Amino acid sequence: MPADLIRIVSGDSPMALAQVERVRAELAALHPGIATTVLPVKTTGDKWMGDLSQVEGKGAFTKEVDAAILAGEADLAVHCVKDVPADRPLPAGTTFAAFLKRDDIRDALVHPDGLTLDRLPAGTRVGTSSVRRIAQLAAAHPHLTCVPIRGNANSRLEKLARGEADALLLAAAGLHRIGRPDAITEIISVDALMPPIGAGTLALQCRQDDTDLIETVSALGDPDTHRETLAERMLLHVLQGHCNSPIAGYARAERSGDLSLRASVFTPDGKVVLNAHEWAGRLDSATLGTSVAVALLRQGARELIDSIPH
Repeated sequence: MPADLIRIVSGDSPMALAQVERVRAELAALHPGIATTVLPVKTTGDKWMGDLSQVEGKGAFTKEVDAAILAGEADLAVHCVKDVPADRPLPAGTTFAAFLKRDDIRDALVHPDGLTLDRLPAGTRVGTSSVRRIAQLAAAHPHLTCVPIRGNANSRLEKLARGEADALLLAAAGLHRIGRPDAITEIISVDALMPPIGAGTLALQCRQDDTDLIETVSALGDPDTHRETLAERMLLHVLQGHCNSPIAGYARAERSGDLSLRASVFTPDGKVVLNAHEWAGRLDSATLGTSVAVALLRQGARELIDSIPH
């Protein structure tokens, strides 16, 4: 029987805490006898408003959380998969115990006057610091101007209200998590703006030897999300993409059991785009991720990624 108290560590942003509340609710429904407490930590990624490549890239959002797990100060961590580096393994001694059922993977446009992406006039300042979004906007909407904007979703909405940008691109799932779906002007299709690896997915991480906890929380996992996430993260691992790599992609598990993975690698200016899309049937997710990555490497993805400073 697992312990009757689970200590959950997470970043302290409104988004991160909302994600923890989802986990707590699902745990309470599954195991009503287990109590949970929350240990919020301030992550480097939340404190630093500059280029992430200067502070360990995406690892800036996970370093302090990982440390709390490894030090035994907490039992379970809640992560956005898109913020967990895939070019290197998880910290030794930790593992993913579950991937929760995936939320919307698409990006959302926020515009004060309700304009859609295709109707934004030339020179519109679109607030985003995502190299993935910047490259795709440069390719499809070169008349728009991207302006750097960092911080959690709430603070970005405040910066938009202050006029620091004319529009924002944010994750649709994130706006729903913080209770701000009202801010969404348009949900952008994945064909128009391909999502990041791990979009919309929450992962539960714990110590590898905590078998009771793994058994307790693994039931929260969604099998389709698990297959999709493993394929996407293997793709990113083989590509060795870093935080300045404009890489996008998503896997999709069909009701038939078939699994597909579509991915793209861009130059930062969007002028070169490498694409790959494969179906794996019921084959191993990691095999699919590797195969799609190899298809991109054959097109020159290694040289493209290595040419970008980080």
